[in-house]
Amino acid sequence: MTKVRGIRGATTADTNTRDDVLGVTKALLEKLIEANNIDVDDLAAAFFTTTPDLNAEFPAAAARLMGWTYVALMGASEIDVPDAPPRCIRVLILVNTDKAANQLTNIYLRGAEHLKSRGVGD
Repeated sequence: MTKVRGIRGATTADTNTRDDVLGVTKALLEKLIEANNIDVDDLAAAFFTTTPDLNAEFPAAAARLMGWTYVALMGASEIDVPDAPPRCIRVLILVNTDKAANQLTNIYLRGAEHLKSRGVGD
């Protein structure tokens, strides 16, 4: 039975530039799609957040450039938590799938892996 499931991911940018934000976001989205064998038509929505030190571009713009034309996209700023990874981009993708929640793969790249151990990842 098809259900809406959430898949999470996070990455970091080296710099607060448009090219860097778009590049690392695209790489993260591609890995999420590949790891979970997702068809873009099955995407319901994606919610992006960035740490306050990233404001050169909306990460959702990378999804649009990838052809996510009819996917609902939203962006927001993360809470400025002490010792959180700098220049961090997070995404929560909502996907229509027949897979169980434990069959989905969350992806953490470029130094964002430790978010899992802080209770904000897997």
